[in-house]
Amino acid sequence: MSMLPFKPAHHLAVKPEQQRWLVSHLWSEQAVGIIGGEPKCCKSFLALDLAVSVAGGRPCLRRFPVPYVGRVLLYAAEDGQDIVRRRLEGICAAAGLILEDVDIQVIIAPIVRLDLEPDRRRLEETVAELTPRLLILDPFVRLHRVDENASGEVAPLLAFLRELQRRYETAVLVVHHSKKATGSIRAGQALRGSSEFHAWGDSNLYLQRHDNELTLTIEHRAEPCMPPLALELVQRAAAIALEVRERQPAATVPPSSLEDRISAVLSGVNRPLPFAELRARCRVRNASLYTHLAALTAAGRLIKSAEGYCLAK
Repeated sequence: MSMLPFKPAHHLAVKPEQQRWLVSHLWSEQAVGIIGGEPKCCKSFLALDLAVSVAGGRPCLRRFPVPYVGRVLLYAAEDGQDIVRRRLEGICAAAGLILEDVDIQVIIAPIVRLDLEPDRRRLEETVAELTPRLLILDPFVRLHRVDENASGEVAPLLAFLRELQRRYETAVLVVHHSKKATGSIRAGQALRGSSEFHAWGDSNLYLQRHDNELTLTIEHRAEPCMPPLALELVQRAAAIALEVRERQPAATVPPSSLEDRISAVLSGVNRPLPFAELRARCRVRNASLYTHLAALTAAGRLIKSAEGYCLAK
């Protein structure tokens, strides 16, 4: 029996920074992984945005650069071909591209099942022929008839996709659903079915909607992760695509006590404030203000003069 191949650790290949990313800071080069989220969270829009970016060489979400352009192979199991084309055209318009110039190949077979050997063989032959940099399968639930909660049934399907990735040096992206109403559960743990899904991914993207805000959480197995991003689906003329929305700074928390409110008002002016003006700004009754002003003056925190009150230096 022959030994397995091996080499010293210091002989292992080292990739420069630009070769570590398929999409910079968003998806690792040749990574397998998942775009996960509840229904109506724009998972397919994000997958198609990645497709346009990789195939067209434009930054994903207009923010994350693509170091090298390459072909994308897409299987959209739930959407009609007209819907897929319309979405791709809208994203291309947002990216300043024309769909005809973008190398995205779409599998148009009505059914592809990873739990059937003939379909696995056909998919592998397609990948071998087209050699895409990115394979997108959307969604996973339409690719099999196994029990997604059973690790022993899910693991072989994910292992097959990992084998495709390694054998043909292609990234593999699978769109998968999350459980509903997951609340504060960690995004990866909210994926529907077996924990194999979360463990499998090298790069995973999770979309969560809270009220009207859509949040993207990014996870990598071997790279640092950036903080969550706020996304928004925006339409401008023919262009419709996801965009990163800058979060508004948190509103200043108003002072909790009347003493703090008095200090906050007086610190915001460079002159003494008469009692009437101070009362209007603090929105408090006369008796309460008198009591607190007297106490603060006696404590040496305020100075009272003919012009009004000011903070002690």
